Amino acid sequence: MPPLTPRPFTRRRPAIRPPGWKPLILVLLWPVLLAAPAWADGHGEPAAQAGAAVQRGQYIFRATGGCGCHTDTPNKGPFLAGGRAIRTPFGTFFGTNITPHAQTGLGKWKEADFVRAMTQGVAPDGSHYFPVFPYTSFTRMTREDLADLWAYLRSVPPVKRANKPHDLGFPFNLRMGAWFWKWWNFRPGSYRPAADQPPDWNRGAYLSRALGHCGECHTPRGLMGAPVAAMRYAGSEDGPEGELAPNITPHRTTGIGEWTLNDMVWFLETGLKADGDDTQGLMSEMIENGYTHLSEADRRAIAVYLRSLPPINNALIRKNKAE
Repeated sequence: MPPLTPRPFTRRRPAIRPPGWKPLILVLLWPVLLAAPAWADGHGEPAAQAGAAVQRGQYIFRATGGCGCHTDTPNKGPFLAGGRAIRTPFGTFFGTNITPHAQTGLGKWKEADFVRAMTQGVAPDGSHYFPVFPYTSFTRMTREDLADLWAYLRSVPPVKRANKPHDLGFPFNLRMGAWFWKWWNFRPGSYRPAADQPPDWNRGAYLSRALGHCGECHTPRGLMGAPVAAMRYAGSEDGPEGELAPNITPHRTTGIGEWTLNDMVWFLETGLKADGDDTQGLMSEMIENGYTHLSEADRRAIAVYLRSLPPINNALIRKNKAE
């Protein structure tokens, strides 16, 4: 048997495997992963910008008085989930659910649907809203404010709560009647600042006429339910929920002509009247949920505008709710 010859020792190099697709994907996606925290929604809007829009929208929401008609506060209903009864001479309307719930709220709406509803009084399905919804005032809002308000409404918790049908008698229950009412009474268009007035007056006019929609409650309505232009802000005995909406023109005996500018600013902040009495009803909610959160400058601007209105002598008699 021949002797065994030892084989020379050689160090074997480890096999080099191809890196595969996973590291390549990580390399390609690394910039996206780094940027992901800065992007808030599926539409590519930076989180900082989206958050700023929501904050601005919340301020606009408060400038409207907190949209109290959409929260059934008397029955401790969920925030903005609708169901609140709004009694009017034409019947009882119920506030709608404006939370972003997909089935019972605005969850399937687009921003364009919201803008159309607010400025034209038209629902996504093309039907016309009854003018108890103050689109007649909201039509004056700027597109920027509408976009911010939409961002805020999209941020509130969704609530599953079906809308209640309005309790209206004939012919006020006909949607065709809403179309005719709009054709006869409604003129859409955003607010145009008055060139001959100072900035605080124009700001106050915008807050009062567009956002706060003060004239919707504080102006008496005619037979067709349209505000009487000659009596704008002179008060109404048939205010929302059957309450009296006082005369807020600067008439010295039937309005608020004895109030000072500071009295008005203080009232919008605290709900306390010039005589020390406090306001009640829906107005107290609008102050608590809305106007008290406005800036001092905006409350003063509202007061400046209201004090500039022509004084109207309109004595009102509070109705007995038991009737």
